[in-house]
Amino acid sequence: MAELLKLNVQERTKTGKGHNRRLRQKEMVPGIYYDQKGTNIPVQVKLIPLQKAYAKLGNAQVFDLVLEREGKTETMPALLWRVRNEPITGMPEHVDFFGIDLTKDIKVAVHYELKGSSKGVKLGGRLDLFRDTIEVICKPMNIPESIVIDITELDVLDSIHIADIVFPEGVTPVYDENYAVLTIAGKQTDEEEGEGEEDA
Repeated sequence: MAELLKLNVQERTKTGKGHNRRLRQKEMVPGIYYDQKGTNIPVQVKLIPLQKAYAKLGNAQVFDLVLEREGKTETMPALLWRVRNEPITGMPEHVDFFGIDLTKDIKVAVHYELKGSSKGVKLGGRLDLFRDTIEVICKPMNIPESIVIDITELDVLDSIHIADIVFPEGVTPVYDENYAVLTIAGKQTDEEEGEGEEDA
């Protein structure tokens, strides 16, 4: 098994808006570590390592969270479950970590990437994406970095549904209905474009 990225965090012994504001002034980000047993531990993490980890991992890649607590360190596999950014500056202001069991299946949302150039788009069609991520179930170490969708052969009015996508071994998509992930819409007529401008 490949060595996982490590991110050091410290237990946060003080809570409250005032303390968290002072942490951010010191380039520390307050957060919570949640485990699967319902334990919640307030933590704090340095801003720059957090930003680097999030840029590499996103929300769906496993890493080793190294927790410093009561003079001891404990390393456990986790996900960067949620990072909340400050609306104006865009800087992280809170982070949630989720501890996981590497032997158990987990449900996560994974981004997809498009491969090829659709012939329908070349003919004037428009690529419409209906979602940013695809929800899958798999073991944590099998979580793909992304799902690859080949759109090369898609013509105008063609769609790709979730059941059409080939997933890596051990990765199962989650869905009740065979929903469309993307489609190649027909080119707008001059009349439709004019109506859109008037509405705007």
